[in-house]
Amino acid sequence: MSARESVLLTAVLLLAALTAGLGVWQLGRAAQKTELEQMREARAQLPPLPGEAFAAAEQPDAAWWQRRAVFEGRWLQAETVYLDNRPMNGRPGFYVVTPLLLDDGRAVLVQRGWLPRDAQERTRIAAYDTAATRLRVAGHIAPEFARLYELGGAGTGAIRQNLDLTSYARETRRRLLPLVLVQDEGDDDGLLRQWPRAASDVHRNYGYALQWFGLCALVIGLYVWFRIIQPRRRAGR
Repeated sequence: MSARESVLLTAVLLLAALTAGLGVWQLGRAAQKTELEQMREARAQLPPLPGEAFAAAEQPDAAWWQRRAVFEGRWLQAETVYLDNRPMNGRPGFYVVTPLLLDDGRAVLVQRGWLPRDAQERTRIAAYDTAATRLRVAGHIAPEFARLYELGGAGTGAIRQNLDLTSYARETRRRLLPLVLVQDEGDDDGLLRQWPRAASDVHRNYGYALQWFGLCALVIGLYVWFRIIQPRRRAGR
């Protein structure tokens, strides 16, 4: 085999391995989403955890994730953060995140709901209601907020791309529980809570996997056709 042919074969094998690997990765992502959704459905059948269950919590516990929970406290509205570029039902908007001050002096960050983004002025926040009295907040537990790609360092101010629990605790000097409460229930406060489900777009992962496997097969097929089959047919004639 000539050096040129060896280079071509190596390139074909590397490209085939890359595309096949990406296909396997997409299948793995689909399996992870399906498993997460199954875990959520199973844990949704368990009784809600009361806020007191986290009284001594200093470190996160994987057994909490996707469990329903109920906390009682008061909103710290002045410390609300709006997570940008969070679509819901195909519309751009914000996730509203407000700390809930608990009776023991600690706070839990609550992903309260969604607001649409103003088409004319990005920084203009739509009106919504926040109770000034002590209230009961029900939802499910998440380890952190979903992160989006962000250029530069972590943002500051009321409108941000991402929010890290440790950084936010240091910024506000709050003793935060090591978890996020995603609110599932609430009064008519003007916020939407149609949270996307983990496996809602799993068909996309299967579609991407099929495309990568198809590209892998195409690369191998073209090499076999042009470098093996066609030369042999020409030699036979």
